[in-house]
Amino acid sequence: MAKKNKKEKSEDLNIEEDQSKLQEEKEEAPSEDEEKSEDEEVPSEGEEEKEDDELAKLKEDLEKKDEEIIELKSHIQRLQADFDNFRKQGEKQKQDLIRYANEGLIVKFIDIYEDMERALENSTNEEELREGLELIYSKMKNTLEKEGVEEIPAVGEKFDPFKHEALLTVDSPDHENNEIVDELMKGYTLKDKVIKYSKVRVCKKAKKEE
Repeated sequence: MAKKNKKEKSEDLNIEEDQSKLQEEKEEAPSEDEEKSEDEEVPSEGEEEKEDDELAKLKEDLEKKDEEIIELKSHIQRLQADFDNFRKQGEKQKQDLIRYANEGLIVKFIDIYEDMERALENSTNEEELREGLELIYSKMKNTLEKEGVEEIPAVGEKFDPFKHEALLTVDSPDHENNEIVDELMKGYTLKDKVIKYSKVRVCKKAKKEE
């Protein structure tokens, strides 16, 4: 009986030793939260300063970009205003060019007009008046020729519907068919462009009866 008690005591001691070892191992083993916290890297002060510097630099870059955008918008607005002014000025110059296109020619005819006025005022007889008108006519003709104005040939020419306008027809034995017999009103060209058709009388031969 005493031996049995000793054996049971020995087993109890072994069990207590095993439980004590397990408790110690459990206490020594790190918990899951401790393992997680060890795995996570805690940023140092230097890294935090670096991140702050990068954020500050990004903010500065954004501010510079905003300033550049504002400057570009202002530049575009100035260009638009300059273009509008240029367009308006061009339109005004075009209108002035059309409005005063004949200014040079009119100035020349003003001189002729004044010559005619002087001839009428200073002529005491028909002969003087005629001489003055002949001088004015010659001056006017020279002015028109210098501007590129020429008379369209008519009498004796073949009728040309692009230059002549037939007002009358006549059966003339002295002229060929479609030949211009007479010029009723002169026609003119301005640098190869017809500005006034000659009004003429044209020969039209009657058809012979068979």
